[in-house]
Amino acid sequence: MKNIIYILGIFLIFLLNSCEDLDREIITNISEEEVNTQYSYSGARAAALYTDLPDGFFEIDGALIASAGDEAEHTLETSSIQDFNIGSWNEISNPGDVWAKYFKAIRNVNLFLENSDEIDLEIYRLDPAPDQQEIYRTRSLEIERWKYEGRFLRAYYYFQLIKRYGGVPIVTQSMVMGDEYGNIQRSSLQECINFISSECDASAAQLPAKYEDTDLGRITKGAALALKAKVLLFAASELWNNPSWASGFSSPELISVSGDRNTKWKDAADAAKAVIDLEGTGYALADNYRNLFITGQSFQSPEHILVRRYGASNSFEKACWSIGFDLGKSGNAPSQNIVDAYEVKVDETTAVPFDWNNPDHAANPYANRDPRLSANVIVNNSSYKGRTMEIWEDGRDGKGKNLATKTGYYLKKFLDENINLLTGTSSIHSWSLIRLADVYLWYTEALNEYDPGNADIKFYLDQIRQRQGVNMPPVADGLTQDEMRDVIRHERMVELAFEGHRVWDLRRWMTATSALNAPLKGTQITKSESGDFTYSVITVENRVFEPKMYFYPISRQELLKMPNWSQNPLW
Repeated sequence: MKNIIYILGIFLIFLLNSCEDLDREIITNISEEEVNTQYSYSGARAAALYTDLPDGFFEIDGALIASAGDEAEHTLETSSIQDFNIGSWNEISNPGDVWAKYFKAIRNVNLFLENSDEIDLEIYRLDPAPDQQEIYRTRSLEIERWKYEGRFLRAYYYFQLIKRYGGVPIVTQSMVMGDEYGNIQRSSLQECINFISSECDASAAQLPAKYEDTDLGRITKGAALALKAKVLLFAASELWNNPSWASGFSSPELISVSGDRNTKWKDAADAAKAVIDLEGTGYALADNYRNLFITGQSFQSPEHILVRRYGASNSFEKACWSIGFDLGKSGNAPSQNIVDAYEVKVDETTAVPFDWNNPDHAANPYANRDPRLSANVIVNNSSYKGRTMEIWEDGRDGKGKNLATKTGYYLKKFLDENINLLTGTSSIHSWSLIRLADVYLWYTEALNEYDPGNADIKFYLDQIRQRQGVNMPPVADGLTQDEMRDVIRHERMVELAFEGHRVWDLRRWMTATSALNAPLKGTQITKSESGDFTYSVITVENRVFEPKMYFYPISRQELLKMPNWSQNPLW
């Protein structure tokens, strides 16, 4: 048979003991028949389906997607992520375009599903020896599980598409050169939601609640139910229910859904609660918020529901450490906008918003703040890597140095300060795609919309705020629905900072036109001869967000292939 080259991304290797880099690829000359029929090759193909999960650390041209929102400013001015911030992106040039990436990933899943029934286990099935029969039974079950892992991943990749582009074609079979593409039509947004939801249900029914340590990282029943809950949360949110911003668009079914909002919010709440209540998972909030993101074994935290584990590296430290450290490039610098969002703790029962107009706050802006600020952000005059951070003007880490932060802050979340870049040490990093605190916040948000005042809202918010290592005061009693909505949105901003959620939250809430049009702020820090600091809020950049940016444009290249398609609204 004609030999072909298969690229087998051995994702499973990094899930287990060797800690190899996530995107390691092995290229080998093998026949198509061998790939489709041999158990070992098929297992590698199944594992390789995971490799297209989002790379959160370097999502857009080396930057966190947080630097395309109000959370951060990427220091490197030549990074294409800056195009988002100045509004210089379109159907021809879109630094976040993932259309081809995810449809390729979907095709890989379809190919695997089409060929998985060809895996040859006859040598074990026909051997009556008990040990051979056990191998046959175990491998047969494993192959069936691989199929449902693949179906989940296909659904996940579809969700990545629809939150950017709206309704897209639902393709459940592989297509090859020569197939007729011109007749393919985009499915409605509701059809895509239904497809993802049903695939999650099917996968959840067949996948285990928990794996042995040797299989950590694979898709679980909880991950499938959580993706369904997230999709239903989007389906209930404002953007997908309000096409008025796209007045005149001829195909509103591609960007919006119809139906009773209250029912949708209830469905979203019920789906999130199903994850919370799922037995046998061991899910629990981490007892150390900081370590949830930095320790080499953090991927094992019971808070993670879906996590991408990387091999040992120091590339993110090199990209984001202050230029005051050897080889550091400053990277994603947190904004004053997000720093100001962390509350000031007055006492064990009271926290108040930070206010620059309060003389006590302005004089000592980092005192008594929500501990998640110090876990996520490096502030001036704090200790990091064994020294004091000099982020004041002309300080070791401050303005006046090439590539110094423009905002007056450096990123701390995700970064392992024990690494030494000069000696080349490294550590294992993990990117959490879904974690339990996020699910709690989905649940409280949806519950507040259809059943305001429900006791679970405050209960689960307090679980997050009062976890060990955070210990913030509980949410106040007696809040109105609008007040609680503000609390939930605020909690999402500070709890999930820099994790890639906020730019999508602002879109689905339809608050991006205000939040992402507001200036990105920073602080100017001066140090007096006596050693005192003065902090002045400055505008780092005037950002641009137009209504058309609620959805990405479909690239010109794709539209040329599909002449019957319309571009997304306002592009």
